[in-house]
Amino acid sequence: MDHIRNFCIIAHIDHGKSTLADRLIQRCGGVEDRAFHNQLLDSMDIEQERGITIKSNTITLSYTSRDGKVWQLNLIDTPGHVDFSHEVRRSLMSCEGALMVVDATQGVEAQTVANLYLAMEYDLRLLPVINKIDLPAADVEKVREEIDADLGLDPFEAIPISAKDGIGIDEVLEGIVEHLPPPEGDPAAPLKALVFDAYYDRYRGVVLICRIKQGTMVAGQRLRFMHRGTEHVVDEVGLLQLERKPTKALRAGEVGYVIAGVKTIRDMEVGDTLTDAARPTDAPIPGYKPAKPVVFSSIYPMTTNEYEDLAQALEKLALNDAALVYEKDSSAALGFGFRCGFLGLLHLDVVQERLDREFGMSLVLSAPSVHYKVTLRNGTSLGVDNPSYWPDAGSIERVEEPYIRASILVPEQYMGQVMELCSDYRAAKLSMNYLAVGRVEVVAEMPLAEVLFDFYDRLKTITRGYGSFDWAELDYRPGEVVKVDILVNHERVDALACLVHATKARTRALHYCEQLAKAIPRHQFKIPIQGAIGGDIIARSTITAFRKDVTAKCYGGDISRKRKLLEAQKRGKAKMKTVGEVQIPQEAFVAVLRTDRE
Repeated sequence: MDHIRNFCIIAHIDHGKSTLADRLIQRCGGVEDRAFHNQLLDSMDIEQERGITIKSNTITLSYTSRDGKVWQLNLIDTPGHVDFSHEVRRSLMSCEGALMVVDATQGVEAQTVANLYLAMEYDLRLLPVINKIDLPAADVEKVREEIDADLGLDPFEAIPISAKDGIGIDEVLEGIVEHLPPPEGDPAAPLKALVFDAYYDRYRGVVLICRIKQGTMVAGQRLRFMHRGTEHVVDEVGLLQLERKPTKALRAGEVGYVIAGVKTIRDMEVGDTLTDAARPTDAPIPGYKPAKPVVFSSIYPMTTNEYEDLAQALEKLALNDAALVYEKDSSAALGFGFRCGFLGLLHLDVVQERLDREFGMSLVLSAPSVHYKVTLRNGTSLGVDNPSYWPDAGSIERVEEPYIRASILVPEQYMGQVMELCSDYRAAKLSMNYLAVGRVEVVAEMPLAEVLFDFYDRLKTITRGYGSFDWAELDYRPGEVVKVDILVNHERVDALACLVHATKARTRALHYCEQLAKAIPRHQFKIPIQGAIGGDIIARSTITAFRKDVTAKCYGGDISRKRKLLEAQKRGKAKMKTVGEVQIPQEAFVAVLRTDRE
């Protein structure tokens, strides 16, 4: 056990976690040169294309150190984006140490600090690594100062490397075996294992990724899931080395996979504790927190007969993505679907794309919203995240909306524009911290609903990509929130309703009306598209009628013939206006979610 090291790589977005993981795998001979490709642990197409890590991924490596000893290194590559911090949290629970990667050109950024606090929560030993020293703008000494001042880590322990060029990789491996602690646990004690990830194999069922805290797990053993109470017999255990490699047993301190005939997500839960059914342990592993969704959106299939396929796809996806929460929902315009909870807009975007690619689902999404607390005049309180369940305006005493503490790190020259951007998004209590020469942290308390749509995009635009953004939940505060209904040809479309702050209601309603006017095709009668709060119309666009030339067949003759035809057309249009129905194409529901700049 002294020769095992369980560690993960944590850092801000784009600081080189996956590239460093690639170099460590190559140096330990974890992959043949002909089978190597960049972002080796990013197994999904969407990760390769976007250049980001979405799922934590595990690999067991064998490393021979300079003194000739052989070490088993269990490496977990983690995402950097705030939307996938739940993946990072689960990975940290299965480790004793972590490599804290810092960019030599960017220095310590928002998510670096957030990950430091997560690692401290689980009492991990951190080894700082300064990456990208090959770049002309690299300033290693300045970054050492930031590591000391902002992270409180030993700056002289920091290892300067270039993951892209393979510089300093041996020093990192030596640092791992010297500075990071070995795991603890008694292999003879009753079995206690943490399920920190899972995925679905179409031939073997659910494959569980586990960290054995104590005891030993072997094939044929009967396991009990301590939270769910279900029992299963182990078919196979083994190590993850890019592919599954079966072994006789998994012992205390090791990380590996377990196949135990688990067929559906209802039989297990990520974060659960496994134990021996015959000789159970006394208590489950503490510290696991289920993800709390902050962004809610309804997902509907393009055609109603795909509802069952969507239900199965979500069940398999939720197994692999423990942060996804969903429940049944229905809409008069779009039929049956699911109300889903996400950790952020990027998480929503990734889930939509994975459903499309992995399961071939074509989907329609409603506008994202957050969870509001509503107090009615009769004293009852309720939580609302779906505009369909918003109570009547006359019965509402007060509404409270969620606030976040936003931490924005920017170069000093963009500070004025960032302060202006924050005030546009209803920020309160703005403060500044000067972290280093030329770098400022702007701390603001903002409503979460304001950040949902395009705040991050606008921040990146005005800071030319140098701004970084991280946030944490604060509390609920009173706000003037209203429900904006969209009426197409005087009929409310419930799937297009949204909850917004009163000051932004007209702007949002006008945007919806304009986008729908472009997306809905012309009919043979005039179609009004209106935004309304209760009975008050606050925005309107009109789709002009499509006019058929009924007099085209008249060649000369008496003018009364033309008049008769035009009168008949006029009567037909008046009748059509009262009985005609407007078909809203599916693309229109997507169009309203686009921002003006797109």
